[in-house]
Amino acid sequence: MAVKKKGAFPKVRITLVKSLIGRSQRQQATIRGLGLRKLHSQVVHEKRPEIAGMIRKVDFMLRVEEVGHDQP
Repeated sequence: MAVKKKGAFPKVRITLVKSLIGRSQRQQATIRGLGLRKLHSQVVHEKRPEIAGMIRKVDFMLRVEEVGHDQP
Protein backbone atom coordinates (compact mmCIF):
# COMPACT_ATOMS: atom_id res chain seq x y z
CA MET A 1 0.00 0.00 0.00
CA ALA A 2 1.35 3.40 -0.97
CA VAL A 3 1.76 5.91 1.82
CA LYS A 4 0.86 9.51 1.02
CA LYS A 5 3.15 12.30 2.11
CA LYS A 6 1.99 14.46 4.98
CA GLY A 7 -0.08 17.31 3.58
CA ALA A 8 -0.88 15.48 0.34
CA PHE A 9 -4.60 15.50 1.08
CA PRO A 10 -6.73 18.48 0.00
CA LYS A 11 -8.08 20.70 2.76
CA VAL A 12 -11.77 21.24 3.45
CA ARG A 13 -13.52 23.91 5.50
CA ILE A 14 -16.45 22.43 7.43
CA THR A 15 -19.20 24.69 8.81
CA LEU A 16 -22.03 23.58 11.10
CA VAL A 17 -25.26 25.00 9.62
CA LYS A 18 -27.97 23.07 11.50
CA SER A 19 -28.55 22.77 15.22
CA LEU A 20 -27.68 19.68 17.25
CA ILE A 21 -30.91 19.94 19.24
CA GLY A 22 -32.99 16.81 18.83
CA ARG A 23 -30.18 14.86 17.09
CA SER A 24 -29.05 11.42 18.22
CA GLN A 25 -26.12 11.06 20.60
CA ARG A 26 -24.16 9.42 17.80
CA GLN A 27 -24.66 12.38 15.44
CA GLN A 28 -23.75 14.82 18.21
CA ALA A 29 -20.58 12.83 18.95
CA THR A 30 -19.61 12.89 15.27
CA ILE A 31 -20.01 16.68 15.12
CA ARG A 32 -17.94 17.07 18.30
CA GLY A 33 -15.33 14.71 16.85
CA LEU A 34 -14.98 17.01 13.87
CA GLY A 35 -14.22 19.84 16.30
CA LEU A 36 -17.46 21.77 15.80
CA ARG A 37 -19.13 23.21 18.90
CA LYS A 38 -21.59 25.97 18.06
CA LEU A 39 -23.82 26.79 15.14
CA HIS A 40 -21.82 28.43 12.29
CA SER A 41 -18.50 27.34 13.79
CA GLN A 42 -15.84 26.36 11.25
CA VAL A 43 -12.88 24.02 11.19
CA VAL A 44 -10.36 23.12 8.50
CA HIS A 45 -9.31 19.48 8.11
CA GLU A 46 -7.44 17.45 5.56
CA LYS A 47 -9.89 15.41 3.49
CA ARG A 48 -8.65 12.06 4.75
CA PRO A 49 -10.81 8.90 4.63
CA GLU A 50 -11.68 9.14 8.35
CA ILE A 51 -12.82 12.75 8.05
CA ALA A 52 -14.70 12.07 4.80
CA GLY A 53 -16.63 9.26 6.52
CA MET A 54 -17.58 11.50 9.43
CA ILE A 55 -18.75 14.19 7.00
CA ARG A 56 -20.90 11.65 5.13
CA LYS A 57 -22.63 10.59 8.36
CA VAL A 58 -23.87 14.12 9.13
CA ASP A 59 -23.65 15.85 5.73
CA PHE A 60 -27.18 17.27 6.02
CA MET A 61 -26.01 19.46 8.94
CA LEU A 62 -22.80 20.71 7.33
CA ARG A 63 -21.49 22.95 4.58
CA VAL A 64 -18.21 21.65 3.16
CA GLU A 65 -15.91 23.72 0.94
CA GLU A 66 -12.55 22.88 -0.61
CA VAL A 67 -9.80 25.31 0.37
CA GLY A 68 -6.26 25.70 -0.86
CA HIS A 69 -3.41 23.69 0.65
CA ASP A 70 -1.83 26.76 2.24
CA GLN A 71 -4.93 28.30 3.86
CA PRO A 72 -5.70 27.67 7.56
